[in-house]
Amino acid sequence: MSEVPEALELARRLVRLDTRAGGERAAADLVAGVLDDAGFDVALQEPVPGRANVIARTGPDASRVPVTFTGHLDTVLADPSGWSFDPLSGEVRGGRLLGRGSSDMKAGVACQIEAAVRASRDGGCPVQLVFTFGEETGCDGAARVDAPAPSDLLVVAEPTGNRTVLGHKGTLWLRATARGVSAHGSRPELGRNALVALAAAATRVHGHQGWPVSPTHGPATVNVGTFHAGVQPNLVPDHAEMRIDVRTVPEFGSAEAVARITELCGPEIGIERLVDLPGVATDPAAPGMADVLETLEPGSSARPPQYATYFTDASVLAAKLGEPATVVFGPGDPEQAHVTDETCSVANIESATKAFYTLLRRLTAAAGQRGD
Repeated sequence: MSEVPEALELARRLVRLDTRAGGERAAADLVAGVLDDAGFDVALQEPVPGRANVIARTGPDASRVPVTFTGHLDTVLADPSGWSFDPLSGEVRGGRLLGRGSSDMKAGVACQIEAAVRASRDGGCPVQLVFTFGEETGCDGAARVDAPAPSDLLVVAEPTGNRTVLGHKGTLWLRATARGVSAHGSRPELGRNALVALAAAATRVHGHQGWPVSPTHGPATVNVGTFHAGVQPNLVPDHAEMRIDVRTVPEFGSAEAVARITELCGPEIGIERLVDLPGVATDPAAPGMADVLETLEPGSSARPPQYATYFTDASVLAAKLGEPATVVFGPGDPEQAHVTDETCSVANIESATKAFYTLLRRLTAAAGQRGD
């Protein structure tokens, strides 16, 4: 199949566009142009200047589509001073695509686009593609996606190393705040130190060992990710703030997490929700799911289902699409996400493109057998 070099070239072009924590409009223009040229019905939505989503469809005009492919166009930050190559490189060396977003997840986006274009030319099944901005900061773009068609299946091209994943944990980001009384640093007894109070709370949260473990999704996790307090050494800080990342599981949702962390922090610490995304869990026994799994990764339907620790846009898009079955599958290497000197396997890009293409062709054949 000739689509593999084209998918790689599109991935290289996407990596060379700077979408680190913003500026996704350039990538949206690129993918929208490719899909428009291929005859897709394309809508580019820009609810925030410079930040855009893309929705594209092909096939008969219908109120529901069999499958939606999705991925995000933004990446996390990358400081070039810590890299051994340009984060916007897009070069290929030693069988690896180099650059920020190569694994997470511009290669996955490129594979989905090329597979959909090829399948459309070959009479493949109707497909919808949804590409978003701001996923890395809490699915901001997915929340602004307007009027996608409902789907029966959602395929998210996040990095899984071309292994099928049937969902992921939920995500809860909290802001914890302590307020004190300012005083001169030489007279600390006249103040109330907010930094010390919040640091003690952070230590209690960090040291807690009793987080629940789900038999399907694994352990709930809690990480104190940021801490800000104080202005200068000779002032008692009267305000301190930390942010906490919680990964929830079916047996321990956001309400339970907030209650437990509030208890650990104590009554003097204020707790505010910043991001609250539900987890995703697809039943491997759902109708047709075994065929989807086997098409994407032969043999995967016979093993226990796997669930990711990270979140995806499926947390938001699933409700907008009518709660379809969700599979996470992409060419990126999970251990490469967000790391310095990020790369992606070119062989995985080839395999993922073929898998997406085959899925669309088999869905077409299945629809024909049913007489859809």
